Order: sequence, then structure tokens, then C-alpha cells
Amino acid sequence: MTGAALEIAGLRVHIGVSAILRGVDLTLRSGQVQGLAGESGSGKTMTGLAVMGLLPTGATVAGSVRYDSQELLGLPPRRRNALRGAELAMVFQDPATSLHPMLSVGVQLTDHLRHHRKLSRAAARERAVELLGRVRVPDPGGALRRYPHQFSGGQRQRIAIAIALACSPRVLIADEPTTALDVTVQAGVLHLLRDLADELGLAVLLVTHDLGVMSAVADRVAVMRDGEVVEDGEREQVFTAPAHPYTASLLASLPGAAGGVQSLADVRALGAS
Repeated sequence: MTGAALEIAGLRVHIGVSAILRGVDLTLRSGQVQGLAGESGSGKTMTGLAVMGLLPTGATVAGSVRYDSQELLGLPPRRRNALRGAELAMVFQDPATSLHPMLSVGVQLTDHLRHHRKLSRAAARERAVELLGRVRVPDPGGALRRYPHQFSGGQRQRIAIAIALACSPRVLIADEPTTALDVTVQAGVLHLLRDLADELGLAVLLVTHDLGVMSAVADRVAVMRDGEVVEDGEREQVFTAPAHPYTASLLASLPGAAGGVQSLADVRALGAS
């Protein structure tokens, strides 16, 4: 049985008078990929930002987010900053905007390591090469000298994942990490996230609107609607016997699903069509 790495309970977020999250409950477990699905505006990304302490200015947050038996909401900014990047990491949708265009990949990786782990320049470079190799970026040593624009979209996303993994976090939030990639590149990034959860014991929150993507790698799937989790269960149960009508409607909206979804293989095929 995998242990709980992060527990979210009754998470509520308001921006002005608008309720963005209305009491979200989720548990992320070590070594598992927890999917979080829903339409645009359902609150998926805001859930990840709330966990990371990256909510927009003016947002108010209530409820509980516990990491390693420690309440994150209300932590002093210095303590929250120390956890962000070191214990909890996030990968964003577009690597072209999350990587600094004017800094080499080596600088972006080693600065992160030297700040959080206080490594020497040589030790940080050695770790950076190891990380790029782990995420399967070709020629890791040479890649350190190059800039983000010199890589393909899929390679940039792998580099962003390497930076997120640099300090060996226990929790990784991946916010629509394959949306900007073509189908074949998507598969490589998804299998990488699956392997990292298995090999490193990472607790991964995979945020996506694509149910086909979700079916490929998630252990559990939660479905959001209007700022609430309306269903959360084992992947096969959610996809083949959804308990909530909204989940059933999402599955029915997949291209070619008019005859009904009968198996996980059906979902994967429909999601890729």
C-alpha cells in the first residue's frame, strides 16, 4: 500500500466574489499518478497552483493542504518558498514559457540545484547531466550548453521535468504537460511521468482535459466540475462504470463514443482519435 504524500481537504479558493474551488478533496500517494480531469474552467489548474502557493494576487484560500504531516496553508512565505522546488514541484503546460530563453539549460538546472541543495558548481553540473539523461534528452553533456530554442517542444518539456526533479521532490504536479505536443511526442512524455512515479516513488498529479491521456498512465482519476471533485476512483472503475452523470457525459463526448465506452482500450483509442 502506497503512503499519502499530500492530502487536500476542503480546499476553497475565492478571487473577489467568485468561488473558484468549492471544497476540493484529493489524496496523492507515493508512487502513483493521480489524474485530475475536467473541462476548461473547472478548477484543475487552480488546484495545483493552490498546492504550490502560486495563486494570483487577491485570491483567498481556505481548507487544508498537508504535506508530510505539515499544513501548507498559512505557512510563512520563507518556509513555503523553501518547500517549493525542493519537496513539491510543478511542470507547466508550455515549456517555451516556463524555461528562460536567455539562459542555457545548464545554468537553469545548476542554479536551481545550487540554490536549494547548496552544491558546488562541479557537483551541480554532474547532477544536471544525470537528470537530463534520466529524462532521455540526447547528449546530456552537450545539452547543458544549449538554449531552450535549440530543442524541440518535446525535448523542452523533458528539460522542464528535469528541472522540476532536480532536488528530488516527493510531489510533482504536471499541469497539461502534453497539450502543446503532437501525439507521438505526447506518448513519450506520458511514459516518462509513469516511469518516474514507478522508479522514484513520486506522487504525481496529472492535470489534463484529455481522457485518452489520462487512461494511459493514471492509477486513479478524479473528475472536476465547477470547482468541485464530483468523482474520484480507480482508473478502470471511473472509465468503465462512472458513478457520476458528468463523468459519463465526458466519456460520451469523446469522438466516436456514441456506441458507448466498453473498456479502457476503448477510451485510449477514442482519446487518440
